[in-house]
Amino acid sequence: MGLQVGDLAPAFTLPRDGGGTVSLADLKGRKVVLYAYPKDDTESCTKEAIAFNALHAEFAAAGADIIGISPDPIKRHDRFKQKYALAFPLVADEARGVLENYGIWVEKSMYGRKYMGVERTTYLIGQDGRIARIWPKVKVTGHAEEVLAAVRAM
Repeated sequence: MGLQVGDLAPAFTLPRDGGGTVSLADLKGRKVVLYAYPKDDTESCTKEAIAFNALHAEFAAAGADIIGISPDPIKRHDRFKQKYALAFPLVADEARGVLENYGIWVEKSMYGRKYMGVERTTYLIGQDGRIARIWPKVKVTGHAEEVLAAVRAM
């Protein structure tokens, strides 16, 4: 059934671009936008990252931290972040444990071929560590603006 609004967000500590880690526990008391995407530097993933980045200052002013998560390795995150001057951390879940805990490492299908991958999903985690909103199967256009509106409404 997966995670629901009101559930405690599964804890994580993952390596991040540029070195170090990001831990959900360290962000308690802040709003967190955790957006999961399939792969760095692909068309839709790049558009989504650029859209969140364009609104980064507004998210920060509303008391929210943005975190991008994918199964890509750190070196790939480093290149992606530098290429697009992203202002927020990208965390690497190469083992896919966090993606599985969030229920978004799923079977997908393209051109009749089945494979496992990330279902593009965004979670808004409240200051209490509980999931305040979930956007499953995200369509990129207008998404960052919709998430910002939800953050401001909290």
